[in-house]
Amino acid sequence: MKFIIVVKLTVVLILFSIQSVQCQTIKLGTLAPDGSTWYMQLRNMGEKWRNATNGKINFKIYPGGVIGDEADMVRKMRIGQLHAAAMTNVGLSCIIPEINAFQMPLMFNSYEELDYVRERLAPRLEELLEDRGFIVLNWGDAGWVHIFSQKPVVYPQDLQTHNQHIFVWAGGTESFKAWKAAGFHPVEVAAPDIFISLQTGLINTFTTTPLVALSYQWFALANNMCDLAYAPLCGATIITSKKWEQIPKEMRPALMAAARSTGKALNQEIRNLDKTAVEVMKKHGLVVHPVPRDAVKEWKRMTEKYLYPELLSRKVPPDMFNEVKKLLKEYRNKNRKTD
Repeated sequence: MKFIIVVKLTVVLILFSIQSVQCQTIKLGTLAPDGSTWYMQLRNMGEKWRNATNGKINFKIYPGGVIGDEADMVRKMRIGQLHAAAMTNVGLSCIIPEINAFQMPLMFNSYEELDYVRERLAPRLEELLEDRGFIVLNWGDAGWVHIFSQKPVVYPQDLQTHNQHIFVWAGGTESFKAWKAAGFHPVEVAAPDIFISLQTGLINTFTTTPLVALSYQWFALANNMCDLAYAPLCGATIITSKKWEQIPKEMRPALMAAARSTGKALNQEIRNLDKTAVEVMKKHGLVVHPVPRDAVKEWKRMTEKYLYPELLSRKVPPDMFNEVKKLLKEYRNKNRKTD
């Protein structure tokens, strides 16, 4: 009798164990607001995963920074409170500083340049992330970063006045020091607090992409945009290695394929919507300020003289920076226009 009870109990435990492995919920965080392009693509990816696994893998998305800034998401993934996140290079840099080489101001001139460099360095970056316990599901874009301000900004001097307080990510000590060294007035703010910081006057200037400024409605409180493509805002969707390995091995190829296809679709959509976002904001009061050639030269001189040395000494590993420069030169030489 005791033997039968033990056998039945063992069977129940095995069945429970199998069920717990087969049916999993992926908790995914993102700063992207509910209903935004990024959020909808994450939902689509979650639906693909659910269909590919017959409902055994499901997503629970925490949008709009409800669980904190990107640095908070990284911390929560490390302790198992969160399993995955769709984040920008700011969050990824909390894991691998090498990713900062893609955010150097005025380095890239086009998406074609970015694609060329990133495709060649992605395997190395993915290996670095995996060494630290994270798997890249896809790489993504959020558009080109511009300066949004309450007062017009065209030249660097316009941003260096004492009443121009520019947002930098909370915890981004290196960026803070770099902006400070260049004569600007940075203020550290968590990304979810940008709107209220603009309302209260803590900041009156921020850098982001047009689509992000529109999605969060930040532009309504800083309706001047400097028409200088400062840098591409890149990112990735990542999952902890621990959670990924809990997914049955035979399911992973289909899930990775779905994630990669979602990333490609998202990038294409973002690139199409970036200019559209500017036109929408212009209809609601945004003023776009053209940047003449001499102003572009001033921005480049300022960034290379002040920002680059600070970033390279504190934030960006020089070897990765040099590799990015090498690949950029390679691409430009291959695609140089001849008369």
